[in-house]
Order: sequence, then C-alpha cells, then structure tokens
Amino acid sequence: MEFLTGIFTNYILVCAVAGWFSAQLIKCVRYILKNHRFDFMIIMSSGGMPSSHSATVSAMVIATARACGTDTVEFALAAVLAFIVMYDAAGVRRAAGEQAKVLNRIAHDISEGDTQYLDKNLKEFIGHTPLQVLVGGLLGIFIPILIPVF
Repeated sequence: MEFLTGIFTNYILVCAVAGWFSAQLIKCVRYILKNHRFDFMIIMSSGGMPSSHSATVSAMVIATARACGTDTVEFALAAVLAFIVMYDAAGVRRAAGEQAKVLNRIAHDISEGDTQYLDKNLKEFIGHTPLQVLVGGLLGIFIPILIPVF
C-alpha cells in the first residue's frame, strides 16, 4: 500500500502525468470539434498539437525545480532529459514521420491495385512541428504552477 501511496503523493510524478493527460485531452477535444466524433485512439496517440511529450517533460522540470530547487542533481537530470525529449520530438521523430509519408506514397504507387504493399501503412504522425513542441512545453510549464507543492 505504501508503494501506491508513494506514487500518488509524488508531486513531480503527479505533475508530469497531469502534463501528459492535459495535452492528450486537448488533442481529443480538438479532434471532436474537427470531426464531430470521439475516437479513443486519439487519447493514446503520439504526434499532433500540443506535444504531450513536451508537456510531460516540461511539467516534470518545473515541478522538480519547485520541489527540489534548481541547484540539485534532480533538476539537472530533469532538464537534460526534457531537452533530449523535446529535441527528439521535433527532430528525429518528425523526420521519421516525413519518411513514412514518402514510403507509404511509394508503396501505394507501385502496388497499382496489388495489396501486397498496402497491408499496413507506416505511421506518419509520430513527430511534432516546432510549434507543437513549444505549445506542449508552455502547457507543461503551467501545470506545476497550478498544482501546489504537497
């Protein structure tokens, strides 16, 4: 029981999860407004506006700063991890998504009705634009400001 209590009373973890959840909720609401229907997979998907990766790690960094201070090893680790995740979301993962679009187009073009190349398309929305990363990061900054340290 102490294990579960520790998880739910860990301020940094609560803020990080709240950052992820709030970004995914915004994506879901945007999807509903655009498509006039709910799709559960949107909640669990990556990519899109705002970046849930950025919201999660930004919330973790600010919560760590509030709980531990900025001159601690914990803050340094959180900040470095956040930089890597946000850089990767806008860089490497975005490039992989762009490559998936091209590969899906090539497979579709060469198949000409033959379904052997079209069994399953590669996932195209796995990265983020710099704006999506920025908005996710800003969202993540506000979460620990709204949640008091406990």
